[in-house]
Amino acid sequence: MYLDFCVLQALLSVHSESSANAPRVLKGARRVVRRQGKRVLAAIEDSLRFEGERVAVKAPELRVQLLASPGELSAIARECDELALSMCPRLPFATSTWLELWWRHYQEQRFFVRDRFYAHALRDEAGRLRAVAPLMLTERPGTGPLRARTLAFFGADKNITELRGLICAPELEGVVVRSLLAHVNRHAEQWDWFTWNGIRLGSDAHQTLDADPNYHWSRETTDYVLCLPRSWEEFRSSRSRNIKESLRKCYNSLKRDGHDFRFRVVSGPAQLPAALARFIALHQLRADASELVPHANVFAEHRARDLMYDIAALPSEALSMRIFQLEIAGQVVAVRMGFVLDDELYLYFSGFEPAWGKYSVMTTTVAETFKWAIENGIQRVNLSPGTDVSKTRWGATPIVMHNGVLVSPDRRGQLVFRALTELNERSRQANILGSLLARARRLG
Repeated sequence: MYLDFCVLQALLSVHSESSANAPRVLKGARRVVRRQGKRVLAAIEDSLRFEGERVAVKAPELRVQLLASPGELSAIARECDELALSMCPRLPFATSTWLELWWRHYQEQRFFVRDRFYAHALRDEAGRLRAVAPLMLTERPGTGPLRARTLAFFGADKNITELRGLICAPELEGVVVRSLLAHVNRHAEQWDWFTWNGIRLGSDAHQTLDADPNYHWSRETTDYVLCLPRSWEEFRSSRSRNIKESLRKCYNSLKRDGHDFRFRVVSGPAQLPAALARFIALHQLRADASELVPHANVFAEHRARDLMYDIAALPSEALSMRIFQLEIAGQVVAVRMGFVLDDELYLYFSGFEPAWGKYSVMTTTVAETFKWAIENGIQRVNLSPGTDVSKTRWGATPIVMHNGVLVSPDRRGQLVFRALTELNERSRQANILGSLLARARRLG
């Protein structure tokens, strides 16, 4: 029996309750999972027992250690990957392979901007790795007394890294955030502000940051995760009427016009380079299609393409690339990239021939991908962040992550952040005024 993602969310919420509320929470949990079976109920009872132990003995602050170089991160790669697979949902951007290659391709060492490796490992009293904070310290300009110093998680790119944040099991997020917050505040003279991403609303971590007077919430990111049952028929029959109709049309339209398709899943260092080249070409074709809803070409930069080729060449137990292809008349007309993380699949970017758009070839590609995932024991599919109909129509569970800015309590940090905020506001007002004047001139 597969574990429904909404039940996993309920499990996570258990940990924000006190042990005194355990009977009430358990009673509610029994109602939620009555139809899910004894296995899920046992998991929630175990979770409550864990929570009781955690509340009875307050989790001590974790020991925070600076990883001064990429080599120090490589040395704990196996432990880091174990943490990445403990996350819920799992993300390719949290694996050691992604982190090491991202830093290699995206670090900046120029006069106007300089990145410093600033990752941290968090360990418990027994020395066990409990979290990794893949941070960098960016200075603009790269030198001099007037530079601004920003702390941020790896992922300062043009949407190549879709989700950024801490790498840890969800039930430990609270103590991890408390420990890291205390650590960076003790070293407040080293940075001016910290862009902190990936905090779940209502969690212990959210409450900890919300209580800090120097933390300011800025925006939220919604991820979408889909639970898969045991069979395609069970999955299809449980979808909405609209998606059932879309599935019927995309398959029938090809058949009606005499087009047979072949679905292929490409993996492995030997086969992936050619598939990647076709993926990049189709992704660009989709981005250039002015008659369709605008989509950016996120692989326009060479370093984005180089990163993908390097990841394809270095598969690991924690991260393995797949390219899902739809072929018609001997030509690949639609593609979707994905990453397998144990029994979860993360669906990344896509591309297709606009001329085949009338046949809804991307819907067919995604449907065939779901079939493959079910046949290969995948429990959950992450449809990636961003609220649009291509994700919401499948009935996925939304996971809202909150992002914000922690301003350094150091006097310098406060002054720098205030000055830059004022400059940004004036620039915004000037742009608004400029737009209004331009419109007035056009009307005049």
